[in-house]
Amino acid sequence: MSLDSSPLPCSILLLAGGRGQRMGGQDKGLLAWRGEPLIAHLQRLTRPLTDDLIISCNRNQDRYAPYADQLVSDDSPDFPGPLAGIRAGLAAARHTHLLILPCDVPNLDAQLLSALRDTAQRQPQVPVMVRHGEFWEPLICIIPTHLRTEVEQAWHAGERSPRKIFLQLGGVGLECPADDPRLANLNTPELLHPRTDVSE
Repeated sequence: MSLDSSPLPCSILLLAGGRGQRMGGQDKGLLAWRGEPLIAHLQRLTRPLTDDLIISCNRNQDRYAPYADQLVSDDSPDFPGPLAGIRAGLAAARHTHLLILPCDVPNLDAQLLSALRDTAQRQPQVPVMVRHGEFWEPLICIIPTHLRTEVEQAWHAGERSPRKIFLQLGGVGLECPADDPRLANLNTPELLHPRTDVSE
């Protein structure tokens, strides 16, 4: 898909700023999966969709820089969670909407992102989150960047849950199957490298 044919002009934010606790403190976006860093898989998927690809990272900036147009970091030194990266992305975004993705979902595909953007185009004033079964995925979403002020207000009021904030802002869901394999979070060593991948 070319930029000219995209249904909704979006900046894209790849979240890679976490502490990586489930990975033993390693920088998750740089861990290898199928021969490449996780961030490379998301970058390849999203690069054709935007001229404003942002990566939120709090370390190893030199290694992330080749994958992005902009790097942002949290304004707090203690890894305060994904909402901090989302705030930084909203402040830096150059387009009217920000498509947000975590770095540990390399099975996402262009079809899902296109459906997310189509939904956001029909509902351009509110956040659009993936929803599967009873679960919302607030880190796979599109948010209008004009809502950055409301997000900031919620942050300063002590709220740290993107899901709660996006729902309070009228968020709607893009329904996906409850067991959609595209939404698998590879956020532990066992999920990243299942034993079945190892030849005996």
